[in-house]
Amino acid sequence: MRTTDFSRAPRRAQATAMFIGSTRYNGPRDWWTLSRTWKPFVRRMTALPGYCWHHVYWEPPFTLGTMAYFDTMDQLLAVARLPEHRKLMRWVADGTSEHATAGFIRLYSVDERGYTNGIWRAEDQSMSHIEDYTRLPGDQGPRPVDDASSEIA
Repeated sequence: MRTTDFSRAPRRAQATAMFIGSTRYNGPRDWWTLSRTWKPFVRRMTALPGYCWHHVYWEPPFTLGTMAYFDTMDQLLAVARLPEHRKLMRWVADGTSEHATAGFIRLYSVDERGYTNGIWRAEDQSMSHIEDYTRLPGDQGPRPVDDASSEIA
C-alpha cells in the first residue's frame, strides 16, 4: 500500500503542488463584491494546464479559504498571474482593512511516496493495512502496525 503510483487515485491525489489560503473578510457585503471576480477567476483557474482540484471552506463568521491542487508547482504559481487573481489581490490587500482584516497563503510540495487502498491502488484492488509504520526519528527497527507496543502513548 505504500506507493509512488497514484495513477488510479482521484485526480487531486495525483497533484504534487498544493495551495491553502484564507482571508477574513469584514462581512457579507465584501463576500458579494468578492463573488463578482471570484467566479470568473475560478473558471480561468480550472482551465489552466495541470489543474487537479480545489475546494472552498468557511470559518465563522466571515473567513473564506481555498485549497487548490496542481500537477506541478510552476502550474500552481501561474495562477497568481491571472488577471482575475491580480484584481482580487489588489482589492483585498489594498493597504487598508476596508475589505478584510487578515489573510495567509501556504504552498506545499508533495512527497512522492504515499498510501493507497482498494480501487485506488495501482498494483491491485486490495484493502489492507501496511505491515509497519513509516519510521520516525529514534525508531529502532520496524514498528509493526499490529503490535500495540508500536503505538505512541
